Amino acid sequence: MTIREFKMPDVGEGLTEAEILKWYVQPGDTVTDGQVVCEVETAKAAVELPVPFDGVVHALLFEEGVTVDVGQVIISVRTEGGEAPAEAVVAAPAAASPAPAAARAEPAPEARQPVLVGYGVSTASTKRRPRKAPEGAPAAAAVPAPAAPPAAPAPVPAAPAQNGTAQNGTAQNGTARYDGDGAGSAERPLAKPPVRKLAKDLGIDLASVVPSGDGGVVTREDVHAAAAAALAPQPAAAAVPAPAAAQAPAPVAAAVAAAVDPSARETRVPVKGVRKVTAQAMVGSAFTAPHVTEFITFDVTRTMKLVAELKEDPDLAGLRINPLLLIAKAVLVAVRRNPEVNASWDEAAQEIVLKHYVNLGIAAATPRGLIVPNIKDAHAKTLGELSQSLSSLVATAREGKTSPADMQNGTLTITNVGVFGVDTGTPILNPGESAILAVGAIKLQPWVHKGKVKPRQVTTLALSFDHRLIDGELGSRFLADIAAVLEHPRRLVTWS
Repeated sequence: MTIREFKMPDVGEGLTEAEILKWYVQPGDTVTDGQVVCEVETAKAAVELPVPFDGVVHALLFEEGVTVDVGQVIISVRTEGGEAPAEAVVAAPAAASPAPAAARAEPAPEARQPVLVGYGVSTASTKRRPRKAPEGAPAAAAVPAPAAPPAAPAPVPAAPAQNGTAQNGTAQNGTARYDGDGAGSAERPLAKPPVRKLAKDLGIDLASVVPSGDGGVVTREDVHAAAAAALAPQPAAAAVPAPAAAQAPAPVAAAVAAAVDPSARETRVPVKGVRKVTAQAMVGSAFTAPHVTEFITFDVTRTMKLVAELKEDPDLAGLRINPLLLIAKAVLVAVRRNPEVNASWDEAAQEIVLKHYVNLGIAAATPRGLIVPNIKDAHAKTLGELSQSLSSLVATAREGKTSPADMQNGTLTITNVGVFGVDTGTPILNPGESAILAVGAIKLQPWVHKGKVKPRQVTTLALSFDHRLIDGELGSRFLADIAAVLEHPRRLVTWS
């Protein structure tokens, strides 16, 4: 009998960490090769992870809500017989092996260790010193296994940690470790250098701070809580977010509301996952690509009438027909008339890369933050196919199941701020793309139509574009063409 370990894989193009959202198994459960055991959230999407072997769950090394580095062991499985990969086997109990002691003492031949692309094999077994759990500190990161029956085998001795592997249910990536019995040395409090500097600036003795990080590490939130407690007549609770629930995470606004202490003057909410990478991408885009934004306000009454007619068309029965569908089609028609807008900037080569395909991004607000999945080869799709793709994209995004591949290689993006009642905005480019179109609310307004003021359906479009790729003339023509198609939707046919 052996204990095999399953490590956090790189589930998305070189990402280095993922948060465990939900465990689908518990210690003692039987699992089979390919069975999904947990759901994790990377900086790009939520992904379900299947276990690659059969057996019985031995231990879950991290709780829900914990962020784990790629390469760390997240679950161990007790398997029967067979040879396991060298990197996946933990020493089995001595009693479980019928071989003589001399045979067991003979060193096994060194096997090739499979690794993730981009990550080397670390043979070091250096471990952080034990850390005594202070009173009131959180439990170790491992999910405790249920009590074993009297006939259960002896505990499995832990193998040396490799590649930041967790041991005794604790994280090893730059954090301390709790021993199983809570014993350890009361040495210098564990904290990262920025946290130590923060404590020094605030005049807080780290030895007096109760740590909340994995393995007894003092976090920034712990230091701020200690500082608040020192100033307030009553200690203020640290604003540490609760672990992710078993269901899909609530919107950030709800999470913030749940964490707010009415007596506190401030609440700190950690930025991670999709929101973290979005923030980084927007900063990079805003200060890398020279943005220009142009606006156009026009009459879309005819387009709204066409939407109503298409909803009654039996050839489109069962499809979702809405203004966004025709706006997307209008963008594709305008790209065909102005192909130079569909490009990207190669900084290393100092070249403009013209794209002969359109991967049309649709900005989607999800409980985990803003994501921009795109419809691959949207330029080649019929109206019905485009409707199906839009519906699938939106449904997948709302469920939090958008894959990293669905958000890569976009060329242009549409963001519909009109659904919030907003007239327009100045959107920031999705990194690597040439333009983004913001669609404002469609409202009944007084409008001059055929020489008379009449109530008409009016909207405003805002186009932000990279001025390295698109000059003012090209950007203006492109935006004007989109508006022209939506003002007279027969151009969907005549301009195609």
